[in-house]
Parts: sequence; structure tokens; C-alpha cells
Amino acid sequence: MAQTKRKRQTKHRGNAAGEVEVRGRTGRKPTAAEKSGNPREAAKAKAKPLDKRDQPPTWRSAFIRGMVAGIIFLLIIIVLLNQSKNAISLFPIVTAGYTVVTYYSDRFIYRRRQLKKAKGGAGK
Repeated sequence: MAQTKRKRQTKHRGNAAGEVEVRGRTGRKPTAAEKSGNPREAAKAKAKPLDKRDQPPTWRSAFIRGMVAGIIFLLIIIVLLNQSKNAISLFPIVTAGYTVVTYYSDRFIYRRRQLKKAKGGAGK
């Protein structure tokens, strides 16, 4: 049998006076731009993605970059110099060092960007 594709009907509840009351919004709470009723503001609020550079650096992200750099270092030493024992012993040192350097350089850049934004610069 063929199925029919009918739109689902919403329920309307009538009160004692015969007035039909519609159910209110049931989804997520509207943002301030949506509450204002201006569609341009609502579109701007939705379209503007968060800039990753405005988030403070974390040790986790620095550690991930340090691991990537350590693995690249490990591969270069093993493939180009045939020094597998030395590379394996240097891997944790390179990873830890690069993690620290990455975190503090990211923090420096983040703070400088925030100061620039606070002074009224464009931030780009």
C-alpha cells in the first residue's frame, strides 16, 4: 500500500469561552536578537562564528601540538639519521619542551590580541 505524506497537525486547545489557544514555543529559548523581532539582527547573530583566536590557550591543545612535533622529530631522526635508540630517548624531552614553548607563545599572542581589542583595535 502506498503511504500518504500528510503534514502533522498541531493541536489547538479551546477554552470554555470557545477561544482557541495555540501552544507556545516549545523548542530552545530565543536569543536576544530573536526576541527583539529584527530579522537582520537575528541573521547576524546566527551567521557570526566564534573566532578561535579569542579563546584562551589550554595545556591540552599545547600538549597535542607537542606530541605531533615529537612524532615528526622521531620520524625524521629514525628515517634520515638511522638513530632509533637516540630518537626514542629524546622523544619525551622534545615533546615536553615543545609543549611548554607552544603554551607560553600561544598565551603571549592571546594576551596581546586581547589588549589590542580592548584598546579599540580591529583585532585582525
